[in-house]
Amino acid sequence: MAFGFSPKYIEEFPLDDLTSEQFLVLAIQSAQQLGWDVGYKGADGFVAYTPFSMSSWTEEVKVTISGNAAVLKSECTGTQMVDWGKNKRNIENLVSTIDELKATVTPEELVQKYNELKPTLASDDAGGLTGAPATTKEKLSGFLAIFLPTNGYYITPILINLNIAVFILMVLSGVDFLAPDTRSLVNWGANFRPMTLQGEWWRLITNCFLHIGILHLLMNMYALLYIGLLLEPYLGKARFLAAYLLTGIAASTCSLWYHDLTVSAGASGAIFGMYGVFLAMLTTNLIEKSARKNLLLSISVFVAYNLMNGMKAGIDNAAHLGGLIAGFVTGYAYYPGLRSPQAANLKLGSIGSTAFVILVSCCFVFKSIPNNNVNNDAETKPAVGVENKAFSEYDAKIKSFIAMERMALEVYRLPKTTPKDTLLYEIKDRGIYYWNMNIELLHEIDKLQVPDAVHKRDKMLLNYCDLRLRSYNLIYKAVYEETDKYKDSIDMYDKHIKAVIDSLKGK
Repeated sequence: MAFGFSPKYIEEFPLDDLTSEQFLVLAIQSAQQLGWDVGYKGADGFVAYTPFSMSSWTEEVKVTISGNAAVLKSECTGTQMVDWGKNKRNIENLVSTIDELKATVTPEELVQKYNELKPTLASDDAGGLTGAPATTKEKLSGFLAIFLPTNGYYITPILINLNIAVFILMVLSGVDFLAPDTRSLVNWGANFRPMTLQGEWWRLITNCFLHIGILHLLMNMYALLYIGLLLEPYLGKARFLAAYLLTGIAASTCSLWYHDLTVSAGASGAIFGMYGVFLAMLTTNLIEKSARKNLLLSISVFVAYNLMNGMKAGIDNAAHLGGLIAGFVTGYAYYPGLRSPQAANLKLGSIGSTAFVILVSCCFVFKSIPNNNVNNDAETKPAVGVENKAFSEYDAKIKSFIAMERMALEVYRLPKTTPKDTLLYEIKDRGIYYWNMNIELLHEIDKLQVPDAVHKRDKMLLNYCDLRLRSYNLIYKAVYEETDKYKDSIDMYDKHIKAVIDSLKGK
């Protein structure tokens, strides 16, 4: 059983009395007899892929002939970290089949079969995207190599390091490394419609480098590492970086469009974008046919599984889909330049045209999203008499106030069958959190140059939030302790809250 990134099994096979040509014939015929899809073939070896099944996302079997021996290697092509012995069994099956075939053919027959095979072998100078599959991951000599930029693997480790560095800084600043609260995520640049639409557009990018706990970070970085090793050797530094940033922005914009009041963070939208780029490439002839067929199948299953898993509550599937679609567009836009790698104008043109299409589309969507996460009938609208810049700032902050008030009041809409742990989480991390946020916001509003009547009204709002906060704290205690001894106090706060609301409405 092999563990680690891309689990593998390697064995050396002595040629003994066989020539390299004879062994090549036997090995290729054995692979075909086992039902493997033989792809790249050269005088020094070949690459084959095992069939896809419920227990295997296919393995890549590489046979390399050197001198009087051949190196047989079987490696997982999917994202699994344990192979459950599949790679060793592949090599054992290959060796036993070679031995069986060897006993049934004469040296003369092997020579004849090699002459028939020879015209199909790749020439010594074959290479590029249509040659043997990229082998960048073979260059990773240890765990630390994951974080070190090298030829063909340059931008990926930089992105991984940036994501890790941001997470470390968050933790050092006091953010919980297992489950950061919403306030911390918003403060560090998470995507949140009321704030992003009010001029803080940079959240479309910053949220791609934030993670909601160490497990979220590790899962995303593993997925980024895997796709980076496969894709960056084909795209190169500039295309890879541009694709990551552009699909990340597209993912964030889709999340903004779909979610009214969801705080979104994570690199998964951009990572889905990179998988989209690769899927687009796998539908073209840029990559060797057998490698393309098996990678397309395994990566499609991986993407489909994660999209279905993303339908669970708390996962931003809108960002995943947005990134994936933008990745498809990017992959096809890159095609002309990838087909002619020597044409620098095609490379720059494809990057520029892709950036133009995605950014213009995102700007159009961004401008068309109504920031209507407010109750237009609420008596918390800005009062008449607030002028010019102060009016605009006041209006923006009040809209944020009402949006967060809605988030806090969502607690009352939870079904009666909500589990206790979920209810406690919602009261604390949605209700209590947003009342605290609104109290901070009202203190900011109090510093604005607005008429005294507005200040007076905002103090009533402050009292309203304080009462709500006290009530929620008691509700939390009542649920936690499973008691009704706080009922009278909660009812008292509810009466005070109603009185404040009536005062705000002029009753």
